[in-house]
Amino acid sequence: MEELTWQRPSRCADSSNCPEVAVTADAVHLRSSLRPTEVTRLTLPEWRDLLTAIRDGEFDA
Repeated sequence: MEELTWQRPSRCADSSNCPEVAVTADAVHLRSSLRPTEVTRLTLPEWRDLLTAIRDGEFDA
């Protein structure tokens, strides 16, 4: 597996509970800074669908 470069939102600068994302040519990898060994891999279409659903409020309570 290639070495991933993880990024977190700027609002999480020093927090210990942040989402982290690593983008490669064919996938987007997601993890929580609390559990860095548990990584979810999404294809680019899956990532695009997730972002669309978030923007559209599909997960709002």
